[in-house]
Amino acid sequence: MTGLLVVTAVPAEAEAVRAGLADASTAVLPVGVGPAVAAATTARLLVLAEAAGRPYRGVVSAGVAGGFGGRVEVGATVLGSVAVAADLGAESPAGFLPVDELGMPPEWLGGGVALAADPGLLAALRAALPTATVGAVLTVSTVTGTAASTDALRRRHPDAVAEAMEGYGVAVAAAQAGVPFVELRTVSNPIGPRDRDAWRMREALAALTTAAAALDLNPPAGLPAGP
Repeated sequence: MTGLLVVTAVPAEAEAVRAGLADASTAVLPVGVGPAVAAATTARLLVLAEAAGRPYRGVVSAGVAGGFGGRVEVGATVLGSVAVAADLGAESPAGFLPVDELGMPPEWLGGGVALAADPGLLAALRAALPTATVGAVLTVSTVTGTAASTDALRRRHPDAVAEAMEGYGVAVAAAQAGVPFVELRTVSNPIGPRDRDAWRMREALAALTTAAAALDLNPPAGLPAGP
């Protein structure tokens, strides 16, 4: 068994994570933007590692995210207690219907629309990052960009602290492979009306480098040490 697999959406996030790591056994790879490509690529990486006889100890979905104002500040670090497929469902005259309210069994959804982080991996990262905000991280295919959409997400997910585009897809791939999962994000912008001038990408990537040092736990508490 080898180290952790850390997947990001884009190369800049992967570079930021690598800059904070000292453990050479941790693999850091960009897997693409959005839940579909993130799930497919992560699943392939996990299968290849298992076939080679060197399965990963855990999977971390890492990168930058938007944060809900009043719940987390720009530049802060977030640990996802659960990855939620926030826009997977159906529209109706009464509003959005989550897919799990449409009568579909959890196994059709890869385990459900909300996949919890591995308790041992989450606990290890919480101990290493005591100032991080812990809460649900929403996975969306369309980044929220209006006040109305933001308010709707707040109402539907009162425990959510951030949104990104890959976590749930990575979580499904990890669950299917039986590999522990957690999501680590740093906040680049407040969720709300789209305003690129308000984004602080440089600060968020620097915070991601700092937070990545927590991934050098070898192995993180609750995970097998391997051969």
